[in-house]
Amino acid sequence: MPLIVVTTSPRVAPGLLSDQAWQALRSGPVLTGSAAHPQLPYLAAAGIEAEVVVPDAVALSRRAVRERVVWLAGDDEDFMRAIGRAAIALDEPPLIEVVPGSYDLPGSRVLDLVAVMDRLRTECPWDRKQTHESLVPYLLEESYEVLETIEQGDYPALREELGDLLLQVVFHARVAETFDMDDVAAGIVEKLVRRHPHVFGSVRAESADEVNDNWEAIKAAERAAKGGEPSVLDGVPMGQPALALAAQLLRRAERAGAPEALAAAIGQGVARELFDLVRRAQEAGLDPEAELRAAARAYRDRVRAWESNA
Repeated sequence: MPLIVVTTSPRVAPGLLSDQAWQALRSGPVLTGSAAHPQLPYLAAAGIEAEVVVPDAVALSRRAVRERVVWLAGDDEDFMRAIGRAAIALDEPPLIEVVPGSYDLPGSRVLDLVAVMDRLRTECPWDRKQTHESLVPYLLEESYEVLETIEQGDYPALREELGDLLLQVVFHARVAETFDMDDVAAGIVEKLVRRHPHVFGSVRAESADEVNDNWEAIKAAERAAKGGEPSVLDGVPMGQPALALAAQLLRRAERAGAPEALAAAIGQGVARELFDLVRRAQEAGLDPEAELRAAARAYRDRVRAWESNA
């Protein structure tokens, strides 16, 4: 006789089970080790009676030798391994069949992060007192740490740093009073679909340049719909590092066809020289921020070598 183990995901709404799982649950006596299993009310509503028992791997394995038994698994991986060991120890081990009742969808672990953040915001004194303003330094720090791992090519570390950065997004969404993480996700999904008509609509785009042109045209239409005098510079974050800021302003202006003369003789003294260097880097197809960061890293290495030799 078989022992059928029905597994479910805690990240999928209870009751949303596969047809195979429902058939298995109706095929024999159903046992589970938790009276708080989230699926129990839905089994009862479907007319399936489940017995809550003390988890006993040996007893369950022996019973499955005599009759067909369905085990509704919970968060009990250790018990599942114990069942396997107990079954193998029998002279005539039962056939064990695992039936997935529900699967984790891509991105489902983000639900865990939202749940953890909700608990931290409620129960942790430090997390509870944070504001959007107090979290700004951490958002910047985590962003720069992501950048550093990419520049170093340290992709195993990138996974961890992206998690730290994602935490900041979820944290801000939890702090907010007028929206939550679902609203944040819904907003970016709507924007991506709207700005990719060549993927989600009937527009054709055969190259990256065409995609970029469509993107800018859609952004311009969005700005016009909001009213006011639209500008190609709308949306440029003025709080970013100065080199990156100057480079982005120059890119936007060039894309709009602004005369080159507008970028000449900007500022005074060092500011004029720096802006001119950014303009020259743009003309050479270089990222001035990345170039200066590379030079800074080279200087760091020289200083460390000097310290070692001193």
